Amino acid sequence: MTKLTKSVAAFAVATLAAGSAAAQENLSAETSGPGNSPHVSILHMADIASEAGVASLQVQEGQTLTNSVLNVAEGRTDISAMPLILGFLLSKGRGPYSKQGEEKGAELAENLRALYPYNAGAFGLIALESEGIDSWDKLAGKNVWNGPPRGAALVNARQAIQLTAGLKDGEDYTGHQSNWGQLPTLLVDGSMDAFVFPLTFPSARATTMQAAGSVVMVSTPKETFESDAYQKIFNAPGNVPILVKWEDMGYGDGNGVRLISEDGTFRGMGTAFADIVHKDMDVELVKSLTATYIAQLDRLRGKTAYMRNVGLAEFDPKASGFCGLNPLKFHPGAVAAWEEAGYTVPDCAKD
Repeated sequence: MTKLTKSVAAFAVATLAAGSAAAQENLSAETSGPGNSPHVSILHMADIASEAGVASLQVQEGQTLTNSVLNVAEGRTDISAMPLILGFLLSKGRGPYSKQGEEKGAELAENLRALYPYNAGAFGLIALESEGIDSWDKLAGKNVWNGPPRGAALVNARQAIQLTAGLKDGEDYTGHQSNWGQLPTLLVDGSMDAFVFPLTFPSARATTMQAAGSVVMVSTPKETFESDAYQKIFNAPGNVPILVKWEDMGYGDGNGVRLISEDGTFRGMGTAFADIVHKDMDVELVKSLTATYIAQLDRLRGKTAYMRNVGLAEFDPKASGFCGLNPLKFHPGAVAAWEEAGYTVPDCAKD
């Protein structure tokens, strides 16, 4: 099916679904702070669902998604952005969900279902040029902001630093954590020497940091990225490989952002995401939400420059992070909407 045909089919599905709804649903939603794809994705859904008459979303921004995912699993929140690693950790009762334990965690994880896939960019190192940090090993002895407390981003940032430079948080550098909503201030107030977090292309966070000076962005070295040890991280749930050439990153030469890479390509561990709902959400409601989303994919890609580079509507397991050890499946209503729009959802990602 051609892209045009897919768009027409998706629009028709969304229109019919919205027209058949007896009343607009009131739903709650949670997402991270501004400046990344999870934030844009949820706010986009709030806009289009309301316009289509499908649902009214009350969105809480700047949330730690570890908690948001638990809220969806326990039925307190209807929709949330979720890094896929959290579904796995919850299913095992590990990491931030150790208090739930394996049995309760598995029970809660079974309540989660996906609407659509995307990613939140790739973990990279950024700092002001004035800090003189032009390689990962120069994080030694520095103050490094590496994520929100207890969040999946913190786990991945620590992993990226250790795999690339052999440095451990609390031993070799001082890691600092705070909620996403505080990040814009930290990027410009000089309290941190460097930052390790997911970067989109281009990154609104890098643009924010430019208010304090020119920015250096450090890729994972090619030799490290291609090593057996580093490649093994892509077998873990929620980790996907991301490679972007400088000319596709959206900055341009001489505009205050400099990439450090031996071949002009940014390499990093990407974080696979999905927007999720409870498994018991009404099938027709989920289908309507998803069909509306599909019909407005081009509009979503145009929301910000980086939304073109975050794997929207990407169902290949290697690129999307689904299947394998990842326990998260797509909601049956979402599967129906995607397949009616001409997309192929892998059997391993179906409920």
